Amino acid sequence: MPGGSPLITILLVEDNEADIELALRGLKRAKLQNRILTVRDGVEALAFLRRQAPHQDAPRPDLVLLDLNLPMLDGRAVLVSIREDPGLRELPVVVLTTSDSDQERFAVGAADAFMTKPVDFGQLAKIVGMISDLGWSVVSLSRLRSKQT
Repeated sequence: MPGGSPLITILLVEDNEADIELALRGLKRAKLQNRILTVRDGVEALAFLRRQAPHQDAPRPDLVLLDLNLPMLDGRAVLVSIREDPGLRELPVVVLTTSDSDQERFAVGAADAFMTKPVDFGQLAKIVGMISDLGWSVVSLSRLRSKQT
């Protein structure tokens, strides 16, 4: 892996197949070898994170990439649930959306980062690289804090 960083597990919460494919291609093109798992709606995302059926054996992700416009339970509600859950609240979450409005950013203020969805592979590769770096540094700090308490 470039830079010698440890591999991280990324949970992509996205319902749009084209956006999933774009993200996977972007990861490959960026030569990032992180493990990426995908769920397609907000209810499934919370079941995955809480290791509820059918995700009892799911690994805990180091980073969540969360689309806001999801079926069944939207990304805003998923983010609120993550931040209210003592077992999940330290999990780094990067919100992905098609809007970069100030109103949208305010609505997802509990996220660690906010990114508009890219329109090309080059831009996606840069964003994925930044997310990977952000995710690992935040995860490392969270784990250190957990060991101290």
